[in-house]
Amino acid sequence: MTFQKIDGKKTSAELRMTIKKQTEERLARGLSKPGLAVILVGENPASEVYVRNKCNACEEVDFYSLSKTFPYGVTEEELLNLIDELNNNSAINGILVQLPLPDHINEEKIIEAIDPLKDVDGFHPYNIGRLALRMPVLRSCTPKGIMTLLNSTGIALEGKEAVVIGASNIVGRPVSLELLMARCTVTTCHSRTVDLAAHVKRADIIIAAVGIAGFVKGEWVKPGAVVIDVGINRLDNGKLVGDVDYEAASKNASWITPVPGGVGPMTIASLLENTLQAAELQSH
Repeated sequence: MTFQKIDGKKTSAELRMTIKKQTEERLARGLSKPGLAVILVGENPASEVYVRNKCNACEEVDFYSLSKTFPYGVTEEELLNLIDELNNNSAINGILVQLPLPDHINEEKIIEAIDPLKDVDGFHPYNIGRLALRMPVLRSCTPKGIMTLLNSTGIALEGKEAVVIGASNIVGRPVSLELLMARCTVTTCHSRTVDLAAHVKRADIIIAAVGIAGFVKGEWVKPGAVVIDVGINRLDNGKLVGDVDYEAASKNASWITPVPGGVGPMTIASLLENTLQAAELQSH
C-alpha cells in the first residue's frame, strides 16, 4: 500500500501565516498584541530549547512574549505570586508553565492557579471539563494539533474506530475527548490494557503517545489506517524516532506522521492559536 506523509511542518507553517494575518487584523482594530508569558524552572536543556522556540514563534507572528526563568530551588509560593501577577497583567493573554516541575512543587496547584482564560496549554480542569462536555474554550495544544493534522488529510472522522495508546493528562486523555467530539468510537489503552495489539489492529486511527521508541509494531497497523505518532525519543546514536516503527507501519498505513516533522511543529502552532484566541476572549 502506498502511504502519504502527514506534513506537520507544512501545516504548521500555514497555520502560523493565518495567525499572523489575524494578528495584523487585530492590531488594525486598535487592539493590543497577543501576549504570552512562559515560565521555566531549573536548567533543563530540552525545556530551554522549547521555551526559546516558543518565544521565537511569538516574534514570527508579532506577539508580545515574556519569559521568566527560576532556579530549581524556587518555592511554590514564589511561582504562585508570579502567576497571580500575570493573571492581573492585561498585556499577558496566555500563561504557560513549562512542565515537568521539580518534585517540591505541586504541579496541579500551579496549573489551577492560572486564570482559565489565560490557560493556553489547555491543562486547567476548567478547560478539560469544558472539552469533556463538548463546549471547548482553550484546548490542550498537542491534541488540538493532532486534530488539525487529521483534518488536513480530508478523511471523514465520523464513525471511525480510534485507538489512543497512552492516557496522560497532556495528550492521551484530552485527545480521546477530541476524537469523541469528532464522533469517533474511541478506545484509550494504557499500561494495564490486555492484548494491546488486538485493540490496535482494529483501529482506523491510531494515536501513539507512550514515549517508548518503536513501541507500536508495523504488523499491528491495519491496512489503510491513519497513524499519528506523538512520541519523540532519542536513540543512543542521536537519531530522533517516534513511538511507532515507522518503516514497518508505513507499509500498511494510508497516512502517517513522520518523527521529527509531524506532531511536534503543531504543538507550538496550536499554542499560538490558543494565545490569539485568549486575547480575543479577553478583549470582549
